[in-house]
Amino acid sequence: MRIDPPSLVLFCKRPRLGHGKQRLAAAIGAEQALAVAEAFLACALEDAATWPGPVVLAPSRQEDAEWAAALMPAGSVLVQPEGNLGERLNHVDRELRSSGHDALLFMGSDAPVLTEDCFAKARAGLERHEVVLARAADGGVTLMGNAKPWPDLTSLPWSTPELADALQEACEDEGLSVLSFTGGYDIDVADDLLRLPEDLATDDRPARRRLADHLAALNLS
Repeated sequence: MRIDPPSLVLFCKRPRLGHGKQRLAAAIGAEQALAVAEAFLACALEDAATWPGPVVLAPSRQEDAEWAAALMPAGSVLVQPEGNLGERLNHVDRELRSSGHDALLFMGSDAPVLTEDCFAKARAGLERHEVVLARAADGGVTLMGNAKPWPDLTSLPWSTPELADALQEACEDEGLSVLSFTGGYDIDVADDLLRLPEDLATDDRPARRRLADHLAALNLS
């Protein structure tokens, strides 16, 4: 049984006007999409701040390394390389393992409905399994953890409804034991935003309350 908690790895992009969340921007405008992206990142950092183990911030661009370091001074920073998401995950996984990290739990910055229970399930799952997957409602994943190196993730169908199944199959084909569980949803399009207020209504975490207040001001309905 594993004693130490996994290292939490936050894949993130620095919110910028006109970059990222373009499907949201098309519906609510670029400035509002930027504000929402900043609120999502705040929620992810809120999760990272309460994580009981090491935290690694993995920004998408080298020039954002200092920005990422300032977000969480107690954490460490490892910049993502170029390539598709599978290539970037494989690279970060290898680099962290070579520097002494053992079990890892990867998350993004666009799933504010992730609960403390989801993180607890992932942590507990990695005590008995080599891979844990928190399955998103759209067929992707909101959390993915590994106690052994990932298989080659390069050719997986990223950003499609087939991802979670393909990821689990790839891991099982390598002989890795997999635990999967329901893990909420991430926010990609305006319709995803419409369900957020209700799902955040009873969430008293401060960043979630601020996000809920911002969504209420948007008057999305």
